[in-house]
Formats: sequence, C-alpha cells, structure tokens
Amino acid sequence: MPRILITGCSSGFGLAIAQTFVSAGWDVVATMRTPQTDLMPHSEKLKILALDVTSADSITKAVEAAGPIDALVNNAGVGMLNVLEGAEMPKIRELFETNVFGAMAMTKAVLPQMRIRRSGVIVNVSSSVTIKPLAALSVYSASKAALNAFTESLALETALFGVRAKLVLPGSAPTTGFGKNAVARMGMDIPEPYSAFVHDYLTTLRSGTEFTTPDDVADAVWRAVTEPDAPMKTPAGADAKTWFREAGHSLA
Repeated sequence: MPRILITGCSSGFGLAIAQTFVSAGWDVVATMRTPQTDLMPHSEKLKILALDVTSADSITKAVEAAGPIDALVNNAGVGMLNVLEGAEMPKIRELFETNVFGAMAMTKAVLPQMRIRRSGVIVNVSSSVTIKPLAALSVYSASKAALNAFTESLALETALFGVRAKLVLPGSAPTTGFGKNAVARMGMDIPEPYSAFVHDYLTTLRSGTEFTTPDDVADAVWRAVTEPDAPMKTPAGADAKTWFREAGHSLA
C-alpha cells in the first residue's frame, strides 16, 4: 500500500487525516513535535514519529525514519489572532517559520524521491482566510497566502516529473483546539484602540451557523491525494465552501 506522511497529527485536522488514511489501509507516518502513542488505536499501518518542521535536523531524521513517501500532507500550523499593532515581530517570524518555511522545508526534503520515481502528491493545508479577508488575522492570512502562492507555482515545477501539488482550504473549526493553542502560544494582547472592534468582530463570527469539522478536512485531503484530477484548491467545511462560491469559484 502507498505511504503518507502527515505533519501536525497531535490533534484536530492532522489527527483526523491520519485516522482516515489508516482506515483506508494506507501506511501512515503521523508526525508531531511531542509524540503521543495513545491518540489513535494501535495499527501495523501506523508509525508515529517526532518532527519539528522548523528544525532541519528533525526533518532529516523523520524523513529517513519514514522511508519512501508517496504523499506528503503539510498540516502543521500556528495561528495568530491579533491586529498587526498587537503582534510582536519575533512571534510573526515564528509563525512564518512553521506555516510557510516549515512546509517548504518538508516539501524540499521529500521531493527528490518523488521526482526520481516520477510519482507522488504534496497537499498543503492552507485556510479559507485566503478566500475572504478577516480582521485580526492579517499576519496569519499573510502566511497562508504565501503558502498558496508557493503551492500553485510549485505545482508547475513538479508536474514535469508526474508529482502533483494541491491545496486544502479549511474554514473555522471551533471544535478543535487550534484557536486556544494559538492564543496560548502567540498571545492575544489586543491594543486598546482596537479592542472594541475586535471584540465585536469576534462576536459576529461566533454567531455564524456554518463551520468546519476535522472530518471535513480529512475528506478534502483524501480527495486531493487520491483523485488525480482534483482541483488545485479544495475548500473544506460548510463555511469555506460558502465563501468559495461567494468569491466566484465553482465547487468541482
């Protein structure tokens, strides 16, 4: 069976993606910064490895331990909820190190073997914030927009060797810990002049009725990996699909 390596599998989207591919009989390499062996039922199809996508040494060790990879899913990501004036530059750089440079480094690490075999697929998990601008997400949106541009251009390069590159765009996923983890890691010290605006805006967003679940994202990634004619961008979740349509895109 083919083998897939997925980054950021400790919770949320990554965990659901790993479970989906294990259930389908794939050999799955689920990676996370701090390995946890009790997140999924034991399976001969599942290998859990330590991986920090911001560390070159960690990437080298994980890719070597994983063996031949038929599909790579760059899911590991960091969020940031704040206006630009409230964001510290070291935190902005930390976010880009994971969301953009980490995905680039992982892709660069596995691409040679795919190129030599003339087959493989790379799926980058982006965000629906690249479809519809949202306040207090300028830094995060910029990182995902960069990931989109990288992937679309990369696809032209990899197509020379039969390797596909695709994007999955999830919407808001309140059932995951992504937002809380983002605040814990990046902080949320909103400057006073913006506080009322951000509070009101977040209240409006939370009153929405359409959301994204981890299974929505896992289904979209499955499609991007297994369907040769999958579109470049696949929205994942009811809200992402609505924004996708409103932006004038058709749902293939």
